[in-house]
Amino acid sequence: MTITAKEPRASESNHWYTRDGVPRYTVIGKNGKERNTTLRDARTENLVPSVTTVLNVMAKPALIQWLQKQVLLAALTLPRIPSEPEEVYIERIMSDSKEQGRAAADAGTDIHASIQGFYEGEVVTRHEAHVKGTVAALDAIFGQQPWIAERAFGHSHGFGGKCDLHSVVGDGIVADVKTKEFTDGNKVDAYDDHLMQLAAYRVGLGIPKARCANVFVSRSVPGLVVVKEWSEEDLARGWEMFCSLLKFWQLKNQHS
Repeated sequence: MTITAKEPRASESNHWYTRDGVPRYTVIGKNGKERNTTLRDARTENLVPSVTTVLNVMAKPALIQWLQKQVLLAALTLPRIPSEPEEVYIERIMSDSKEQGRAAADAGTDIHASIQGFYEGEVVTRHEAHVKGTVAALDAIFGQQPWIAERAFGHSHGFGGKCDLHSVVGDGIVADVKTKEFTDGNKVDAYDDHLMQLAAYRVGLGIPKARCANVFVSRSVPGLVVVKEWSEEDLARGWEMFCSLLKFWQLKNQHS
């Protein structure tokens, strides 16, 4: 396992790392232009997938249901143009249905960047309520910590990643920040994919006994933050599940 010193911010769509823990989000193509790294590149350059890439092989019923709902809402609100071919109309519906998801992702990325910036020592000029709420929630659960933000890693098991926040004090702490729409903190749930991500991160970072928590930051109510800490029993289960998915991913993609 190797951890890099500090990595630049990157798009969530890029998910490859060197065995030494250096992100390889893009490569230079044969035409001399930069492009996203592919599985073929990963095989050639011996890169490893990120934790989130591995988790993508798992079905996510709640996400699928949400996506289906967006398509239905778009179909209900988007009138068909007279004489418009069916395939064109369907394409417009699909495109329109993705707009809300793109807007939510953009807003979440923006808030996440402000939180990251704070823990990297930057002066917060945007999303102050979201940042203050996150700091207060984490301090309430873990006390003030020398948090390390966005540390990338590569692990000998054949996976990599970049952790939002972690501390190496004692057995360590790993925290993953997620923004989402909610107004009632009592109705925020954490799922097995969240658990597996944290379990893999703590192993990848070399702190396999670290406490782990998801930090849910509300996009709806600035300052509302919910911290969900996982038990050690859950984390052990999460690691076993992740290892099973990793093995499946490696066999499916013929890349170990």
